[in-house]
Amino acid sequence: MSSLPSAVEPYWRDSVPLPSFSTLDEDISVDVAVIGGGISGITTAYLLATQGVRVALVEADRLLNGTTGHTTAKITAQHDLIYDELISHFGAEKARLYYDACMDALRFIRLTVESREIDCDFGEQDAYVYTTSSSSLPKLVKEWEAYEQLGIEGAFVDSIPLPLPATAAVVMKKQAQFHPLTYLLKLVEVIVNAGGAIYEHTPAADIEQGKRLAVITRNKRRIACDHVAICSHFPFYDGGFYFSRMYAERSYVLGVTVAEPYPGGMYLSADDPKRSIRSVAANGETLILIGGENHKTGQGVPTMHHYEALSSFASQLFTVKDIRYRWSAQDLTTLDKVPYIGPMTADTPTIYVATGYRKWGMTNGTAAGQLLSDLILGRDNRYRDLYSPSRFYADPSVKQFFTTNLDVAKHLLAGKIEPVSRRPQDLARGEGAVVAVNGKRAGAYKDEAGMLHVVDTTCTHMGCELEWNGGDRTWDCPCHGSRFSVDGAVVEGPATRPLRRIEWDAT
Repeated sequence: MSSLPSAVEPYWRDSVPLPSFSTLDEDISVDVAVIGGGISGITTAYLLATQGVRVALVEADRLLNGTTGHTTAKITAQHDLIYDELISHFGAEKARLYYDACMDALRFIRLTVESREIDCDFGEQDAYVYTTSSSSLPKLVKEWEAYEQLGIEGAFVDSIPLPLPATAAVVMKKQAQFHPLTYLLKLVEVIVNAGGAIYEHTPAADIEQGKRLAVITRNKRRIACDHVAICSHFPFYDGGFYFSRMYAERSYVLGVTVAEPYPGGMYLSADDPKRSIRSVAANGETLILIGGENHKTGQGVPTMHHYEALSSFASQLFTVKDIRYRWSAQDLTTLDKVPYIGPMTADTPTIYVATGYRKWGMTNGTAAGQLLSDLILGRDNRYRDLYSPSRFYADPSVKQFFTTNLDVAKHLLAGKIEPVSRRPQDLARGEGAVVAVNGKRAGAYKDEAGMLHVVDTTCTHMGCELEWNGGDRTWDCPCHGSRFSVDGAVVEGPATRPLRRIEWDAT
């Protein structure tokens, strides 16, 4: 079995140099401030800028460095086994609207690629959800019946092209995949050429409401505007208690080279643990992306075990020549699995939010950009009610709300009473762990040079105790999914403040 690479980076990083943009260092005035440099933020800014709207796109870190940069880049309306569930909870009309919104997003990407002549390896692929067990077969049958009821182009088959003992699969025809960074960098170029402003390393900290809105950055600069679109994965300005209405999950991906030719198609298992398989062209060769191993952030087994499980699965499926890349992603799931896209609350009609895409950011993020731009421009959009963040369906929202927040309470308590015996000096190089410092819980990481990085493990969001993520070398919150670097810097929200660093002297 090939060894796992130490670097935790997706293969996109090797293939496309990312441009650099300056930090906002002065007050500005625009029509719309778009917060977040992922697919939804870039698509929103692109659609507005090409309509003559003065846009500022603001990113806390580097453009395309977050969830969008860690995608597997499927463009599909087949979001696992979702349509039977949507029919059950919302009715056939809204289930069909969800499918239509996703297919509209796919068509938008295809037309943009064609009209802008973007070289991004866009190609049609059939998408499969398959099972290798009899226990998942009834779910697949019900999903196929939902396809038939909704008029979704697809098929129900008893085998798949991969060398897996699949007992059945649901196929959705004419889906797609692409290279997300080359696609989005073209949109960025268009934004700039249309007069849009882009700022990196500019975290947004607050919004002031008045005659006009003002986004206040962490370095106290003001962006005066008429509309704010928050597309920052987790809303930095949480006027709707979104931390209690979503939960964060991590998943893992390996990029491997194999001896066998790939038969085509994009595959997702209906069984647990989840497995996702597709191919990409990278640097003149074919990579197979093997993904899965979902779990709530900050919970579960040591994270390296997830990469090892994917490596074992890849070796069962193919003759693996090399594991070139490994990376992980974090995704947010809403109470009813449909994204929140629209006005943040009924009382803030010009502050918009786009979040909760689950694992399907390429499609849902594009749909978000289309919907937000229409709302800002005052256009009708038939998906407005479907995605409204103010919606509430008793089933399943009530059940999921209590399940999610009881889990938060459990982990909030567990972290406070966990016994800790290790000391910072006990760690080996390259190791991180919860330790005791002066009798109190702390987190320590000893880097390869032997330097200790010690932080307070109390999450700055709501006080949960963080857990060490050895696979990505971060401190992760099991309550709401915040993540921090070894030195305490915020990697993922909802936390906005860094961890307190602890000075350590072993003498």
